[in-house]
Amino acid sequence: MYPFIRYATTIAHAALQVKKGHTLQLSDVSEITLRCRLTDIDNFLEMNNGRVLTLYDLGRTDFAVRTGLGMQLLKQRWGLVVAGSTIQYRKRIRAFQKVTLKTQIVGFDERWIYIEQSMWVKGKPCSSALLRTGVTEGGKVVATERVLAALGQADLNMPPEKWVQDWIDGDKAHRWPPMD
Repeated sequence: MYPFIRYATTIAHAALQVKKGHTLQLSDVSEITLRCRLTDIDNFLEMNNGRVLTLYDLGRTDFAVRTGLGMQLLKQRWGLVVAGSTIQYRKRIRAFQKVTLKTQIVGFDERWIYIEQSMWVKGKPCSSALLRTGVTEGGKVVATERVLAALGQADLNMPPEKWVQDWIDGDKAHRWPPMD
């Protein structure tokens, strides 16, 4: 089940941070902390890989609210979409461990915003994900230029880092499953 209470709590906490003046720029790193709950673990008593991806939603939510994107989503009646992702797992996260979740933009192009997220326990990286995300309106992706203008950052230029561009290029060669 989706963690709606955690989601609402994340929004409230991020809004409180904004009220206190702790906003973020699009080039900043968002950090939130959480605990691995019993509802997050699998039969091996570690955080379920699917739950990791779900909890990454919370990091992107904090980032959106604290950068002002959240307000623009409401104002413009925009939505968010994840159009691709890759993830690597390096270290288990056990029940009740304190987790630091980091979120940052690692580039954007005319259509997509590329986000890197990672989870850390006791200063050690446990997982890292790269996501192709976009802002949507009426089921279509909004041009990044328009999103940046709405945020008052039309001059911001963050081309994808080389490793991200390599992923983008490799993804273009990805074979889709054959149709019957």
